[in-house]
Amino acid sequence: MRLQNMKVIAILDHEFEDLEFWYPVLRLQEEGATVHVVGAKALETYIGKYGVPATSDYAFTDIDPSEYDALLVPGGWAPDKLRRYNEVLEFVQHMDEAKKPIGQICHAGWVLISAKILHGRTVTSTPGIKDDMENAGAVWMDEPVVVDGHLVSSRRPPDLPPYVKAFADVLAKQS
Repeated sequence: MRLQNMKVIAILDHEFEDLEFWYPVLRLQEEGATVHVVGAKALETYIGKYGVPATSDYAFTDIDPSEYDALLVPGGWAPDKLRRYNEVLEFVQHMDEAKKPIGQICHAGWVLISAKILHGRTVTSTPGIKDDMENAGAVWMDEPVVVDGHLVSSRRPPDLPPYVKAFADVLAKQS
């Protein structure tokens, strides 16, 4: 299990994209990673866009991102809410400065935009926020997955297999 002893933060809020949250979480756990689900409140049940629930282990204020190896940001409508929390923006900025893997898919790019880490980076996202990504200074590509150093981005649920594999590969190199 190549990700044994690795700790990952998976952030969420209501209306996360169900597959973009659960698929990466389960695949990383299969590889041996510990994934902590973190939301605005600890032990809160958040409901995905399609009704699949996820319960947070911790609140944003309960964790120290320096104790983690990576960050996952799922898409859906949750990113528009997540980017309003200073703690979330600080998680993203901390992981970026420490060059720890950050995974973002679909609308999750909004969180990275608000954290102001995309200038000069090469990324992808759902085409619906391509202009937002470019206006934040990113180079946008229409590819299933784009890896720019420790930043791993993807477009939408059909791209989950190559996205999660690329994210796990980048994370494995950190160990």
